[in-house]
Amino acid sequence: MTDEKKPALAGLVRAGDAQSEAIAVTDFIFQVNDISNLYLVTTADGDVMINTGFMDNAERNLGLLAPVRTGPIRKIVLTQSHADHFGGLDVFREEGTEVIGGPGFAEAWADMKRLQPFFGPRSGKLWASTLRRGGAPKPPPEVILDREVDRTHSFDVGGRRFDLIHAPEGETVDNLIVWLPDDGVAFTGNLVGPVWLSMPFFCTLRGDKPRAVWNTLKSLRKLRDLNPEIVITGHGEPIRGAMRIAADIERMIGAIEWVRDYTLDGMNAGKTVHELMRDALLPEHLTIGEFHGKVSWAVKTIWDLYAGWFHYEDGTTELYGVPRSAVHADIVALAGADALAARAQDHLAQGNPLEAIHLIDIVLSAEPAHRAALEAKKAAHEALLAQATASNLSETMWLRSEIADADRRLEALSA
Repeated sequence: MTDEKKPALAGLVRAGDAQSEAIAVTDFIFQVNDISNLYLVTTADGDVMINTGFMDNAERNLGLLAPVRTGPIRKIVLTQSHADHFGGLDVFREEGTEVIGGPGFAEAWADMKRLQPFFGPRSGKLWASTLRRGGAPKPPPEVILDREVDRTHSFDVGGRRFDLIHAPEGETVDNLIVWLPDDGVAFTGNLVGPVWLSMPFFCTLRGDKPRAVWNTLKSLRKLRDLNPEIVITGHGEPIRGAMRIAADIERMIGAIEWVRDYTLDGMNAGKTVHELMRDALLPEHLTIGEFHGKVSWAVKTIWDLYAGWFHYEDGTTELYGVPRSAVHADIVALAGADALAARAQDHLAQGNPLEAIHLIDIVLSAEPAHRAALEAKKAAHEALLAQATASNLSETMWLRSEIADADRRLEALSA
C-alpha cells in the first residue's frame, strides 16, 4: 500500500518521523508528534507537560522541545494509562515535577502490564508493519503518580489556570480532559479517538476492557459544554473554531446515540447481533469517519455491553469450555479437506469470502498445511481487503496480516 493510500491513522502515528522542531500551536503551546503526541505549555513560572510520548522516542522528543522551554517542568499531566502517552515520563520528569493522572490510572496500567503476554502478540500482529520498529519497544517506565484526580482538580502555574476533568472512556477509564479556561483550549487525550470526527473504537481488535457507550457520551457532553475554541487531541493537528468544534461534537454524539438506539431497538425486535452488524448504516446527516472503530463493531460491543457474553442463537455449547473447533477434525474426516477447500473456492467465486473463510478455518484447524485451503485463505482475505473500509487502519491491518500469514505458510510448503 503506497503512503498516499494508507488510512489516515497510519500517517498520524508516523507523523513525527521527519519532525525537526516543535510545532507552535499557540505562542505558549508546543506540539511534538509521536505515536501519541506530547505537548508543552509554557508559563511565566515554568512549564507543564501534557503527556510524554512513547518510550522509544523520549530522547528525541526531549531535544525537540528544548528550544522552546521557559523553565523547569512543574507538572506532567498524563491523560491516560497507555504507554504511548506516558512512555517518556522518566526522561521528562525533573526534581520537583508533580505527576498527575486520572482516577484508576494505577489499576488500569497494572491490568495492562499483567496482560502483556496476551496483548503483546496481538498488538504485534496488527501494528508491526505500520510502526516498523524493527524490534520490541523499550520497557515502559514504572509510573507512581504524585496526584490522582478524583473527578476534577485545578491548579495554577505562572498565572495560567489548568482544570483537570475526568472524562472516560475514549480509551481508558482514567482519561482526563485538560482545560485551560482562560485560553479556551481543551486537551482531550484520546477521548474523541485517534482521528477527529470518527466512530469510537469501543473495544479494540487487540482486546481490551470494553469502553462503555454511556460514559463516552457523558464525556463528550462535558467537552461540548466547555465550548472550547481549540481542541488538542492525542493525534493530528488541533481543531480550531468554537462553532466548528460544537457542531462536530454534536455530530459525534448524534452518531453514537443512533448506533446505541439502533442496536437496542434491534435487540428488542429479535434481530441477531450479526444481522444488526450487517445492516447498520448511519443516516447521512450523522455520518462520521471509520478510521479506527467502525459502526458495525460498535454495534457488536454495545450488544455485549447490554446483553453479556451469552448469545442465545449460539446455543448450549456457549455455556461450556468446548469450542466448536473441537469437532473441526471430525468434519474434515467426514467431508474431506479437499472437498471443503473446493467448496470454499466455490463461495469465493460467488463473491462470498466470509462463508469461504468459515470453511477454510475448519480445514486449517485439522490440516494446517493444506495448500488449497491456504490458497483460498489468501484469496478470501484479498477479496475482503479490496472491499474493506479503506480508511480503517484496524481492518486493513488485520486483513493484511492474515494474507501475510497465508503467504508465509505457502512459501514454507514450497521450500
